[in-house]
Amino acid sequence: MSDVLHAVENGVSWITLNRPEAMNAVTWDQRERIMALLDEASAAPDVRAVVVTATGRGFCAGADLRGGPAVTETVPGDVARTIRRGAQRFIGSVMDCEKPVIAAVNGTAAGIGAHLAFACDLVLASESARFIEVFVRRGLVPDGGGAYLLPRLIGPQRAKELMFFGDAVSATEARELGLVNRVVPAESLEKTAREWAERLAQGPTRALALTKQLVNASLDTDRGAAFAAEAAAQEINMTTRDAKEGVASFVERREARYLGR
Repeated sequence: MSDVLHAVENGVSWITLNRPEAMNAVTWDQRERIMALLDEASAAPDVRAVVVTATGRGFCAGADLRGGPAVTETVPGDVARTIRRGAQRFIGSVMDCEKPVIAAVNGTAAGIGAHLAFACDLVLASESARFIEVFVRRGLVPDGGGAYLLPRLIGPQRAKELMFFGDAVSATEARELGLVNRVVPAESLEKTAREWAERLAQGPTRALALTKQLVNASLDTDRGAAFAAEAAAQEINMTTRDAKEGVASFVERREARYLGR
């Protein structure tokens, strides 16, 4: 059985971590496979949304680097290079995917596993899910974009609290903080993720991609640049078939039929 399960259903790419015996601690090979699937989703016209989830009790217990590239001798720069090529590239691939990405968090999400969820556009969590900034427990600095993602999601003080103490945060607490969109019973997680993803897959795909880019970039730029990017995105989007369909459906007082083009 593959360590990463994959299927495309009703316009949705389902990416499932499948190492339940290891609480889905993610290996180097798994990360490469997931990044490839996200890249494929960006380019595939028949894929219009993505769900990232996992089997078993854990969503992702962090990084399992035992399958990573062999390092025979460590010299200054090796660790930074490994982080750039590994954890940072992995999280960046989620944020850069041109299709909306939903995390369906079925259990513990720790370390890079928590950051994988937080990098997604929407986060659903089962009632049993927990989020842990585990790095401090090991005497480590957060990687995989944690110090970038968390302050933007919940502010610097709360981000520091999570990262300084490394305490487990329940799904309900995560929702109250703003890390999670919705908490659902475990038996409803897949159903809710499917409903959300298929709704997105029926939407104006290129408009969603441009909206994702605008929102992500807005946190790192000034108002003038954000406004210019918005105007440029509107210019690009108005050339799409779906934008024309959206306007026509409004004029004709009918439901829009978006094709993702």
